Amino acid sequence: MAFLADALSRVKPSATIAVSQKARELKAKGRDVIGLGAGEPDFDTPDNVKQAAIDAINRGETKYTPVSGIPELRKAIAAKFKRENGLDYDWQQTIVGTGGKQILFNAFMATLNPGDEVVIPAPYWVSYPEMVALCGGTPVAVSTKQENDFKLTAEELESVITPKTKWFIFNSPSNPTGAAYSAAELKALTDVLLKHPQVWVLTDDMYEHLTFGDFKFATPVEVEPKLYDRTLTMNGVSKAYAMTGWRIGYAAGPLSLIKAMDMIQGQQTSGASSIAQWAAVEALNGPQDFVAKNKAIFEGRRDLVVSMLNQASGIVCPKPEGAFYVYPSCAGLIGKTAPSGKLIETDEDFVSELLEAEGVAVVHGSAFGLGPNFRISYATSEELLEEACKRIQRFCAACR
Repeated sequence: MAFLADALSRVKPSATIAVSQKARELKAKGRDVIGLGAGEPDFDTPDNVKQAAIDAINRGETKYTPVSGIPELRKAIAAKFKRENGLDYDWQQTIVGTGGKQILFNAFMATLNPGDEVVIPAPYWVSYPEMVALCGGTPVAVSTKQENDFKLTAEELESVITPKTKWFIFNSPSNPTGAAYSAAELKALTDVLLKHPQVWVLTDDMYEHLTFGDFKFATPVEVEPKLYDRTLTMNGVSKAYAMTGWRIGYAAGPLSLIKAMDMIQGQQTSGASSIAQWAAVEALNGPQDFVAKNKAIFEGRRDLVVSMLNQASGIVCPKPEGAFYVYPSCAGLIGKTAPSGKLIETDEDFVSELLEAEGVAVVHGSAFGLGPNFRISYATSEELLEEACKRIQRFCAACR
């Protein structure tokens, strides 16, 4: 359509949303579909958080809020960064957005000019390169290797930085792989970044509280305080507190950047939902015991899924240290024929044949910038996960 903006030609629809939508449509037609596409905890929001929202409604907290968020929430965010990450931010160095996506968008919109490059390790969350492109920048994907657990090395990072590099996006634990970087692994990357003062760091810590075993979470500025003046540390309540639909993301960083993001948000959405903000105050300040309980459940699911997928013919599934995703390789099935008679030439063929044959909805790895793999979200019951993995095993065994 001639009247649409050129920017739309630079972006693709979200593959993860598309998979969830396809699964919903098939279910509506009566198909027995297990959807493992959505990155959303299946737990309910904790009762104390829900009660805080109800109390806010009853108090009449239903008016516009300041663009950057209510002071109570911004102070809770600053306290969280100090308590959990050892980071010192004044509350005025924080900003609240309508989900983490808005935080990222505002940061790119406030800083990117045509020709500016943004380095993104692949596989990446599907929205990163699309946001960069919509804001006029150039996404530069740098592929990681499965044998390195999909973690970027210092050499790989160094190889893609140019004088035009403006941002490095860092996500640990990672969506889609679950890869999590130790403090030592992070230090190798921050040492590279120190040599390139033009590069800012946008760290997406959304899965911070979902790490397993003895793994200890670290964030870039905590590991290298010299990056403080050029890092935006982003987080949110959606994953740890099962609050995806409340749409609250937040960040802290240099005051000049926060003010620029505030100006954009003031012309875009203004403040996030007042009720959701009061719920987030309680999430950050209130009891945290359920976070560990949920994490233990996720860890059990991860172990089940990794074990069952590695028993499927042609599948190799690494064991990630965080988030609630696995990112198995289906390389062993490329070139085989699916039960339908169709040749499997790509990971996209694999996931569409799996959905048709067995009613299991997963997301193809090429959507995340690296294949032949696929992403499974194990944020659903063990019963459903076990059934889905049995179906995957059956599908793989039937490929010739």
